[in-house]
Amino acid sequence: MKVINLNQEEKEMIQLAVDHNRHAQQKIYTRFSPKMLSICRLYVKDIQQAEDVMITSFMKVFSSLKNFQHNGSFEGWIRRIMVNECISFLRVHKKVHFLEDTFVTEENTVDNECELAVDDLQLLIDNLPDGYKLIFNLYAIEGFKHKEIAVMLGINEGTSKSQLSHARKILQQQIKATKKYDYGSK
Repeated sequence: MKVINLNQEEKEMIQLAVDHNRHAQQKIYTRFSPKMLSICRLYVKDIQQAEDVMITSFMKVFSSLKNFQHNGSFEGWIRRIMVNECISFLRVHKKVHFLEDTFVTEENTVDNECELAVDDLQLLIDNLPDGYKLIFNLYAIEGFKHKEIAVMLGINEGTSKSQLSHARKILQQQIKATKKYDYGSK
């Protein structure tokens, strides 16, 4: 039985892509594009615009590939580029507005009975105001801390906390409303 070192195979594929090997670039794109599109879709509501952002991000991936140090996950490195490009897209198109700069305490209420499909949850997140949605995705999905978010977006840490708190409240209200609707229709 032949043992294949996947890490070595990935390094070789990356090096070929750095050397402008189109086949290697296509393999990277094919392997990572479905997941990266879903990441872009988290931030950009319109699927065509999310695809455009993803393609632009992959162009940055390939032009910056020589800078990848093989420290940490290659997928994580690509993901970071995708998130940064989404933020740039939202800034350029002025789709993000932060409504206030007040600190609101976070309520940690978790309802284990919530059984929403991923598409339904994505729709609820899409309905959030853009600033709330951006902060929610960066914090809850990407795992950034409020201090990191504040630096990334050029806002106060309190604004990040406030936006997240408001986003959670709205999502909880929408989930409750969805559950009431579902129970009422049965």
